[in-house]
Amino acid sequence: MVVVLNGVLADECPTSVRALLAAHPGYRDAAAQLLAAAARVVAPPGLLYVGQRELAAVVPHDKNVTIIGSDDATSCIIVVVRHSGSGAVALAHLDGSGTAEASAAMVAKVQQLAVGYPEGRLELQLIGGFTDPHRYSDELFANIMLSFHRLTEEIDLTLACCCELNTSLGGGSPSPLVTGVGVDIRAGDLFPATFPDKGPELPLRCARTITGGPNSSQVLDIYDNGVGMVRIGPFSYDPLRGVDLWLEQADDFILHHLSTTPNAEPPHFVHNIRVTLKFIQQHPFPAVTVFPDSRPHYYRRDEQTGCWMPVRF
Repeated sequence: MVVVLNGVLADECPTSVRALLAAHPGYRDAAAQLLAAAARVVAPPGLLYVGQRELAAVVPHDKNVTIIGSDDATSCIIVVVRHSGSGAVALAHLDGSGTAEASAAMVAKVQQLAVGYPEGRLELQLIGGFTDPHRYSDELFANIMLSFHRLTEEIDLTLACCCELNTSLGGGSPSPLVTGVGVDIRAGDLFPATFPDKGPELPLRCARTITGGPNSSQVLDIYDNGVGMVRIGPFSYDPLRGVDLWLEQADDFILHHLSTTPNAEPPHFVHNIRVTLKFIQQHPFPAVTVFPDSRPHYYRRDEQTGCWMPVRF
C-alpha cells in the first residue's frame, strides 16, 4: 500500500513530520484546522471507545455506534483509516507495540466492510503524539508511516496532526495540543474529543498493557461487526511483581515511573493506574478468574440507556 501524499504516489515515505512538511507544506494547514476546532466531551450513548493498544472498525449504518474515538494519547498516536465511498472506518490507539500488524488489520477490516462499494479511496489520518523529550512520538510516527507504505495498495494521507504539529511549548515544557479524537461515522467528520466514559472493563483492558505477557504486545480488535457487540478478550497477562508495593507509593512516584511522559499526562492518569493495579492485585491470573472458559466477554448496546451492557450466553 503505497502512501499517497497530496494526490501523488510517494516513492520514498517520509519518516518524520519535518520531512513531510518540507515536501508537502499543505499538511500544516490541515493540522491547523483540527487544532482550531472546538473539543467535544462525548457521552456514552452511541460511543465506541478504543483504548491503548486496541482497534475497532465500524460502518455508517451500524445502529449501535455513531461515534468511534480514543483519547489520553500523549506520546501515542491515534490512527484512522476510512473508505471514502462506503464510510467504513477503523480507528486504533497505537503506542509502538504491534504497529505493522495493526496497520494491516485496519486496512483489511475497512476493505472487508467496504465490499460492494466500487467507488472511493482509502484515507489515512494520524492524530496525537508530540515532540517529547525522548522522541517517542517521532519514532512511532516513522513506524506507522512505514507500516502503511509497505503494504500493497494505495492509501491517501489526508491528516498528520502529530509530533511537532501537535506540540505546545507553553508552561516551559512541551505538551500535546490534542490528545483525543472522535469520528462521526455517518458524516465522516473528525474532531478533538475527550471521553469521560471509556467503555466496559477498562481496568482489565489496561492491565494487559502494563504487565506484559502472551497478548500484551498485540493490538486487539474489540468490536464484533457481525453481531454489533463490544468484545473483550480472552487474553492473559503476566503477574505483576510487587503490585502491593506499587500501590503503597505516592502519586508522584507512580506518575514518574509508570508514564513515558509524566509532564503531559491528564489529571486522571494516576487514579486510572491505581484502579488498574488493584485489578491486577485481585486477578493476578486472568485466565483463571476472568476468562475461566476462554471465551470473550460480550457487551450489547442497551437501547434505553445507550450504554454497553454485558451479554450472558
